[in-house]
Amino acid sequence: MKSKEQLLRVLNSIDGKGYKAYKELYGAYRLDYFTLYCDYIQGDPFASPSRVRIRVEHKKAAWPAELWSVKVRRIALEDFLARRVARAIRALGPRHRGTGKSGLLYIDSGGQEILPRTAMVISPEYIEIRLSLGLPARGRTILGREAAEMFLSDVPRIIEEGLLCRHARDLEEARHHVAVAEDQEALREQLRPAGLVAFVGNGSILPRRSGISQLPLPADKAIPFVSPPTLEVELQAPNAGRVRGMGIPQGITLIVGGGFHGKSTLLRALERGVYNHIPGDGRELVVTVPDAVKIRAEDGRRVEKVDISPFINNLPYGQNTEAFSTEEASGSTSQAANIMEALEIGTSLLLLDEDTSATNFMIRDHRMQQLVAKEKEPITPFIDRVKQLKELGISTIMVVGGSGDYFDVADTVIMMDAYVPRDVTAQAKEIAVKFVTHRQQEGGPFGRLRPRIPLKESFDPRRRGKTKIRAHGVEEITFGYEDIDLSYVEQLVDPSQTRAIGDIIRYLAERYCDNRRTLRELIQLVLEDINQKGLDIISPFYGQHPGDYALPRPQEIAAAINRLRTLKVVQR
Repeated sequence: MKSKEQLLRVLNSIDGKGYKAYKELYGAYRLDYFTLYCDYIQGDPFASPSRVRIRVEHKKAAWPAELWSVKVRRIALEDFLARRVARAIRALGPRHRGTGKSGLLYIDSGGQEILPRTAMVISPEYIEIRLSLGLPARGRTILGREAAEMFLSDVPRIIEEGLLCRHARDLEEARHHVAVAEDQEALREQLRPAGLVAFVGNGSILPRRSGISQLPLPADKAIPFVSPPTLEVELQAPNAGRVRGMGIPQGITLIVGGGFHGKSTLLRALERGVYNHIPGDGRELVVTVPDAVKIRAEDGRRVEKVDISPFINNLPYGQNTEAFSTEEASGSTSQAANIMEALEIGTSLLLLDEDTSATNFMIRDHRMQQLVAKEKEPITPFIDRVKQLKELGISTIMVVGGSGDYFDVADTVIMMDAYVPRDVTAQAKEIAVKFVTHRQQEGGPFGRLRPRIPLKESFDPRRRGKTKIRAHGVEEITFGYEDIDLSYVEQLVDPSQTRAIGDIIRYLAERYCDNRRTLRELIQLVLEDINQKGLDIISPFYGQHPGDYALPRPQEIAAAINRLRTLKVVQR
């Protein structure tokens, strides 16, 4: 372990030299009460920033063990501290110290969701933050004094303001952040025993500020959520105590109402209810079963040997739909594939919105049945499969604006009226009896699921001989020569999840893909490794701290693999 004086000597000796001389900084330094690890040093001021770790012992950080000794609390405290560090960095103000990324300080602190991240690590012995840092240079000439100021002035200030528990107020804020996350986890765990798939607490603020912002609508403009009396349930949170709100029961639930009355807003809140949210988000009491999957049509996506026969069969010219493949799926075939892939990886709840679904996939009414005979129509619409899915233990929540035929199969019907929910199940059932549709049930038994085995040759992240994996926001991953389009995978919420998925695919292919294990088995093995060894394990540069990963769900990992255009599978 090197000393503070040795760090200063190195910086003074390389001042004015070429940028590559910064490589002399590699190693660990004891600086006052913390340890600095220089894990990766950028080779150019325009290259990806250097990566450093800063480790502080618990005795100095002073956060009580009760806040991090349990997994859900540890994740929440890590999230809280990463956000504090990010605020401390912003409080420093702009730090332009030369060319390119010179002077940059950054921590991956996240958005509205609380996710397991690699930006902050709490172990039994210490707390560690992982920063990206742009080492200062003018052109490609090292600015040693400016670098010394970053390490010996800026970094200690960030630690003081972001990482240490110095005041009673700090502890109070941390306790609240942890309690809010712990309550959400506890509420989610109570759903299945209570016969529910989702819960929306009274007082929740569901609308967001805009279509491109996840920040809540200001309180003076938002209508707080209040459950209809007939759907109101009470759950128990470990910190907040008794919590009342709308429980959505297992089965088939419709969300209806006029345009712009809040149907899709409610569904979008339920989509993200698989994650915990930060205090003040408005959705802290919105929880959904953790394996819920949003389903939509996705014109143009590739499909590789998916059994879509429960929904589509008897295609012209005898095309096989038990192992259906296409380079460019239609709306109906893509939606069928999305459902079957969700069942393959595991889900107990499908979320659908009529607006983003293929019309001919969702319904074929009585009049169309009379005009086009069933033997001429290869699609068995979702309305005729949704009850069979329910019998398989898979619930559905669906936004419906124009298809009242679904009243015949619904267990619960919720009407959104100016953002106020009403239970109109009885009225919907009366209408279904009064106005009989006369449509005929289509399709036979649902059939069985066909697990698929990815072939190792599917995964090649190399481009011109070098591994090329890069995330582009939440919408795309470059994997070798291929671009994986994730723009319609709507439950990806953070670019750091996308970064992790790219390296999870590489890790999965290198470690476990043997042309025998199914896709679900492969993903489970990777997630077991992550659970035991931490998310760092997937980094191709293990030891150069990956401070910009966030944990994705198995559903989104599978979605990315299924959209890789080089994917080849065999069915088990």
